Amino acid sequence: MSMLDLDRFRATPLQHDPYDFLCVPGFVKREFLEDLHRDYPKVDRPGSIPLGIFPQGPSFDRLIAELKGPEVCKAFSDKFGIDLSGYPTMFTARGMCRPTDGKIHPDSASKVITVLIYMNPPWEAAGGRLRILRSQDLEDYAAEVPPEEGTLMCFRRSDTSWHGHHPFEGQRRAIQMNWVKGSVYIWHEQWRHRVGAWAKGVFGGQPKGY
Repeated sequence: MSMLDLDRFRATPLQHDPYDFLCVPGFVKREFLEDLHRDYPKVDRPGSIPLGIFPQGPSFDRLIAELKGPEVCKAFSDKFGIDLSGYPTMFTARGMCRPTDGKIHPDSASKVITVLIYMNPPWEAAGGRLRILRSQDLEDYAAEVPPEEGTLMCFRRSDTSWHGHHPFEGQRRAIQMNWVKGSVYIWHEQWRHRVGAWAKGVFGGQPKGY
């Protein structure tokens, strides 16, 4: 049984204001959330962490394998009107948020489609809610997405795909998947994130188990 509700994804209209994006609550089916919480990498550092640095369980592995699969690629290709089969995918996970995170940016030019899957309990904080922005003004937003478990947020990257959120400090789990323009970019980003993780002390001792 699929962990992802691709029918819900296909039925959700693509939004075009201010750029191509859509939000799908319940993209990850509810019956799998408990296992995914258990098996999510125990990231206890801020920043985007490449998969494999922290131990992750079988349910999380299964989710990543499904996200890499041809059915997901086709669904996103059809939604955005672009053949993504020729683009490699890159994955990172976030576990902790710093007050300095969430600054407004459009994503790097090497990214084609950005996918975020949130894995947090019902979100009550005012900060940490991703905003889809019409400009570099955080109050000039078209949509606001609470990072609640199972919610998908995705968009087509452009020079004006501005997004960000108000400050939040604490646990804020998010899986990020990108279709990118070439494997060299993936190598560079994985290397950069691993060096950043090392600098934060991830490799100073054995990462905690899950």
